[in-house]
Amino acid sequence: MTTGLYSDPRWPRANRWLAGDHIEEPTWSLGVIGLPACLGSITEGRCDLAPKAIRRALEKFSTYNAVDRVDVRQVSAHDWGDLAIRTHLPEESFDLIKETMTRSMREAGAMLLLGGDNSITRAGVHGMGVPLKRCGLLTLDAHFDLRDLEGGFTNGNPVRALLADGLPGENIVQIGIQSFANSAEYAEVARDAGIRVVTAEEAHHSGLARTVSDRLAELRARVKTIYVDVDLDILDRAFSPATPGSRPGGFAVWELREAVRAAGACEQVKVMDLVELDPERDVADATTLTAAVCVLEFASGLVARR
Repeated sequence: MTTGLYSDPRWPRANRWLAGDHIEEPTWSLGVIGLPACLGSITEGRCDLAPKAIRRALEKFSTYNAVDRVDVRQVSAHDWGDLAIRTHLPEESFDLIKETMTRSMREAGAMLLLGGDNSITRAGVHGMGVPLKRCGLLTLDAHFDLRDLEGGFTNGNPVRALLADGLPGENIVQIGIQSFANSAEYAEVARDAGIRVVTAEEAHHSGLARTVSDRLAELRARVKTIYVDVDLDILDRAFSPATPGSRPGGFAVWELREAVRAAGACEQVKVMDLVELDPERDVADATTLTAAVCVLEFASGLVARR
C-alpha cells in the first residue's frame, strides 16, 4: 500500500482535478483540448509532445491557491484529450480545431488549449465562434508573429494571418515584445495595422500583471470576446529552456503566473492557449512545470469571476 503525501486524501492533486475531480457545486467550468501541432514550426522540434507532458506535470501540484485562498476544484474541468493533428500542416488542421472548439465552448464557460506550436492561435480565435470584428486578441509573446504569409501558415505568422482574415489591428494587444528578436519591417506592419504593442521593457517597468489587466480593460470596452495567447518564450531564457524563441531579458515565472491569473479573472476572456513548449529541450522539467502551473493559475482566475 502506498503511503505518505502521494496518497494523502487531504492533499488533492491537480491531475485528478483535470480528470474531473471537483466540488459538488462548481462555480465555473473549463474545457481543455490538446492541440499537438508541430509541422508549422519555423524551428524543428517536438511541441507535439507538450499536451501530454503538461498533463503529467500536473500530478506534482495540488489544487489550492495560497495567494487567493481558493481551490481550483471550484472549477469543473473537462479534458477532451488531444486532437489528431500531429501530422497536419496548420491549414490542414484549421477546420478541425475550429469546429471542435465551437462544439466544446457550448459546454464550458472558458477554454484552455494546450499547444503545440503557435500556429494553433489562428484557428483558436476563429473557434470562439464570434465575428472577428467583435474579437480581441492579447498575446504574451516575445515576437510579433507577423511574418509574411507567402510561404504558408506557420508559428511565425498567426497574427498576420488573423489580420488578413479580418481581425482589426486595433483589437490586438501584444505584450512582451523583445528587442533583437524582431525586425523593423514587422514592427512597421504592427504600427500600420494599429496593433497596441507593449515591449518587454515597458511591461517590466509597469509590472506584467498590471499591464495585462490594464490592456484587457481597454479591450473589454471594444470587443465582446477575448482570446489570450501565451507563448512561453515570453519568459527569460533562464526560466524557459524548452522554448526555442526565449531570450535573455524576458520575464520570471512568478510574473507570468500573476499575468495568467489576471487573464483568467477577466470575464471577456473565453479562451487561452499555452504554446511553444518542446519537452525534449527542457531542463529539470522547468518549462513544463511552468506550463502546468499556468493551467492552475488560469483556473484560479476563473474562480475570481464569481
